Amino acid sequence: MKVLAAMSGGVDSAVAAARAAEAGHEVVGVHMALSKNRDQTRTGSRGCCTVEDASDARRAADRIGIPYYVWDLSDDFHDLVVEDFLAEYAAGRTPNPCVRCNERIKFASLLERATLLGFDAVCTGHYASIRADGPGGAPSLHRSRNQAKDQSYVLAVMGPDAVGRSLFPLGEYETKDEVRAEARARGLGVSTKPDSYDICFIADGDTRGFLERSLGEVPGEVVDADGAVLGTHHGTHGFTIGQRKGLGLERPAADGAPRYVVDLDPASRRVVVGAAELLSTRELEAADLISFEDLPVGRSVRAQIRAHGEATPATVLECDGRRVRVALERPIRGVAPGQTLVLYDGDRVLAAATLERRA
Repeated sequence: MKVLAAMSGGVDSAVAAARAAEAGHEVVGVHMALSKNRDQTRTGSRGCCTVEDASDARRAADRIGIPYYVWDLSDDFHDLVVEDFLAEYAAGRTPNPCVRCNERIKFASLLERATLLGFDAVCTGHYASIRADGPGGAPSLHRSRNQAKDQSYVLAVMGPDAVGRSLFPLGEYETKDEVRAEARARGLGVSTKPDSYDICFIADGDTRGFLERSLGEVPGEVVDADGAVLGTHHGTHGFTIGQRKGLGLERPAADGAPRYVVDLDPASRRVVVGAAELLSTRELEAADLISFEDLPVGRSVRAQIRAHGEATPATVLECDGRRVRVALERPIRGVAPGQTLVLYDGDRVLAAATLERRA
């Protein structure tokens, strides 16, 4: 099989490419240049698409013995991920840019280009597993055996067609140490390279500062649930549902209890704060549904709303192929429009959708 291996310059993608080549596939490595600033440098585990990353990927490809290319996808990344991130925050929503990147870049733009060039599959270093449901069954997406590194949540939006044309060789590893040990055994110089984390295009980790620089100041009021004005702010995009710190309030609540952001209204430029109990949610409603199988009313599932959050038992209340609504067995806190809802059956991904409402 002809396989295009996405190589970020890290240890995971290098080992994944090496295992694909060892399995007998005809592998070609490609580094996706996603940043318009080619001269930026990596600071520890922050930043992405740096000169160091591209060089590390090239050295890994040379060691594996596969061809290597750099593809400039910076325009796609800026338009489909960064601009989407900014637009969502400006609308009072809370997006996950890693979900958008996997959906629109790694398993849309990349797979489209791979198809045009005659590749059969794309290989990445994601921690997830693809398994066939019975002899001759369709491939399905499952959690990685490494629960701490599992990335099935951010991959769920790729959908069943892309899953059928993808390889995730790291899905059966139980620990990251095993991956690093294999990299050392293969002579890959990236075996000790730090993991990347946080939002890759915000290299300093200051998300609020990035939003303020990009969206500017849009001042408004901080109010309580009854509409009483408690203070002012510089823009609703600087807040997220469930936030407790950085509210800029000079006086405490009457009962002395902590306040949290419970709602955002960009149209009126209001940030609504209130008690913790106002954050509790018993139902989730989401749109833009991507399904791996049917979700009949009454089906028991597990619902997850954060990449490394807990999956909560739930029941499907409605599903029309475009939208889904589930009732949670127990309430969860901090649900925000724009987050990704992923539904599981055990460790198997059933569907992904974008949260719109909570109740």
